[in-house]
Amino acid sequence: MSGPLDRPGHGLLRFTAVPRSSSFVDFLSSTAAELLPGPQLSEYAGTGAGGTRPPITHGTTIVAATFAGGVVMAGDRRGTMGNLISQRDIEKVYPADDYSLVGIAGTAGIAIELVRLFQVELEHYEKIEGTPLTLDGKANRLATMIRGNLAAAMQGLAVVPLFAGYDTDIAEPAAAGKIYSYDATGGRYPEQHYHSVGSGSVFAKSALKKLWRPGLTEAEVVEVVVESLYDAADDDSATGGPDLTRRIFPMVFASTADGIRRIPDTGLEAVVRALLDRRAAAPGS
Repeated sequence: MSGPLDRPGHGLLRFTAVPRSSSFVDFLSSTAAELLPGPQLSEYAGTGAGGTRPPITHGTTIVAATFAGGVVMAGDRRGTMGNLISQRDIEKVYPADDYSLVGIAGTAGIAIELVRLFQVELEHYEKIEGTPLTLDGKANRLATMIRGNLAAAMQGLAVVPLFAGYDTDIAEPAAAGKIYSYDATGGRYPEQHYHSVGSGSVFAKSALKKLWRPGLTEAEVVEVVVESLYDAADDDSATGGPDLTRRIFPMVFASTADGIRRIPDTGLEAVVRALLDRRAAAPGS
């Protein structure tokens, strides 16, 4: 099956002898820019029926918090389209590679494409250079990709991810968990201990301020991020709380020296039920 790179005069072989960087995004920009997330959608922004933008699914709240040995990232499962719930079990947290995680907030379609391209970018770099990027290098690459979506972001199709991971270049595991936030222009900001992005981030971060403390274990941090998402869902209609009826729980991943691991729903159900029991005992808290 042929694709844009196989068109006459546009095949891959004509680029093999041209010196280039190890960035797959740079290669794609110069050979088939229409395949990059964002630009092909920005020209349609605000041009739906009646001159309004067509309904677009948005992802909402992502949280991350460090512990002595790594970092935990979690996201709620609700996707919204204006005042409607467009999806109840959308996936918003993804492994970027063996030691890093990326969570999406903003325009879901562009965000998911950007995450997939970011995964390819990291894998491509490692194959070309023979060594993986450092965690700071990965954060910088993601910032560059976000900046490439600036034109679409200025028209309302913004993507603002949260990036976190275990820094294998740090000898002390207690300090190896790192979190990076971004703005729509690609600005990259290292965060201390915890952070949240998305529509419910104000409420989630307020909960994190009260619940997080130094020296927490991984299991305790999982409880903290789940409770912060619960508090966000309590005040933000675009953030979905745990759904025991449908057995839909937040997506929670941990990044440690052993790599990326998803916390299974069976474990999260026990955390959620314990949280609901505590809230039921003190409903005004």
